[in-house]
Amino acid sequence: MKERRSTILNHARKAGCSAVAAFEPENVFYLTGFWGEAIAICTENGTKLVAPKLEYSRAEKASIDCEVIPTERGSELLSTFVSQLKGGKACTDCSDYSTVESVRKLGANIIVDTEPFFQTRRIKDESEIKIIAKASRILDRLYEICTEEIKAGLSERDLQAKLIYEAMKMGANPPSYKSTLNPLIIAGGPNGALPHAEVTGRKFRKGDMIVVDLTLRHAGYIADATRTFALGSATAEMKKVYNIVQESQKAGLDAARAGETCGEADATCRDLIRERGYEKQFIHSTGHGIGLDVHEPPWLRMKNGEKLKPNMAVTVEPGIYLENKFGVRIEDSIIVTNGRPKVLNKFTKDLVILK
Repeated sequence: MKERRSTILNHARKAGCSAVAAFEPENVFYLTGFWGEAIAICTENGTKLVAPKLEYSRAEKASIDCEVIPTERGSELLSTFVSQLKGGKACTDCSDYSTVESVRKLGANIIVDTEPFFQTRRIKDESEIKIIAKASRILDRLYEICTEEIKAGLSERDLQAKLIYEAMKMGANPPSYKSTLNPLIIAGGPNGALPHAEVTGRKFRKGDMIVVDLTLRHAGYIADATRTFALGSATAEMKKVYNIVQESQKAGLDAARAGETCGEADATCRDLIRERGYEKQFIHSTGHGIGLDVHEPPWLRMKNGEKLKPNMAVTVEPGIYLENKFGVRIEDSIIVTNGRPKVLNKFTKDLVILK
């Protein structure tokens, strides 16, 4: 935690700040080891965690290398935070306007700037990489379960329930998204042509392509992978599209190395798909950072000039989507290196045709 504090303060100084104040649970956890309702303050003198009394005991047990300060919720939480900030200018990740204005009126000199947080979190340390790798192994086991469970007559919702149950038994939890009602993407047949399909009661049928996008959190950290299965049989068109996506994803993995830009990695995947005639059917970016958020910087998308660096954790996930027919997406979580990346997901990317 001391190294994280030192790094984030170095980034904060570039913004003219001598302290950082984390309100978002992901950043509080990153700086203290505690996930919950609290505010973390980092200065050169150390880290303080301002927590409501109902969270105090849990914060005391979970937090690492910081002083936990109990208070009440609401306005007293904010006034205690300001009293502990003790002068200087602080960067904060708080995006709630009324909260920011309230602490400013109490005398805090703060600016809303999330860049120091994301600049620090972009590069994963050894402990973070181990956790993301463990989460990825859980996803691999869930894909093995898919091969055992997917049958004609099983619904998307039934499969989601089975996978969440097994994931939680293995120590993983589903993340929460504001933009969807479901923790996973399980899309059979024409539903697979929707990159962010909602899970439905539709039952799998022979001849379906089935997109299974698994995003789960283990010990706070996200792993994200997608595999596409065929049930019963696959048409020549399905095999053709699958092979193109598989080639594109392999090319993207080869391109996702330190020193290359995020835009170049995206272009490598996109150019191959365009050359095969499916440019208009690849309708999202190639990948994104993963960590404490499901989607975080860096972004593998068109014209992004940010360079990849060793120990960034990102996804590579090209896809082709044929409206009202089927979709194919293949995705791995990877760790960027100076050469070919460390691919964390080991489940086969060859087309699996389930009986």
